Amino acid sequence: MATKLTREQVEHVAHLAQLHLSEDEIEKYHEQLGNILAYMEKLNELDTEQVEPTSHVLPLKNVFREDEVNHPLPQVDFLPLAPKVEQRYYKVPKIIE
Repeated sequence: MATKLTREQVEHVAHLAQLHLSEDEIEKYHEQLGNILAYMEKLNELDTEQVEPTSHVLPLKNVFREDEVNHPLPQVDFLPLAPKVEQRYYKVPKIIE
């Protein structure tokens, strides 16, 4: 059962995506999208009954370290590195008027 993509469907998708396509682009995407849909139909013919569903092709694992409570670094060591300091605070430009 072949799904035939119409030019109107390509124009509709372009409209939904807020794309302004030229006539040449509409023809180009009409052919490309048609080829993609034909390929998907070909894939749908495969028997995947014995294939387990997966969400990712590679095994996933958490690469983050565990959170640990530590003592903070001393502020006096880092204040001299700041571009501007006022009393014992970092001074930053005002961003809200």
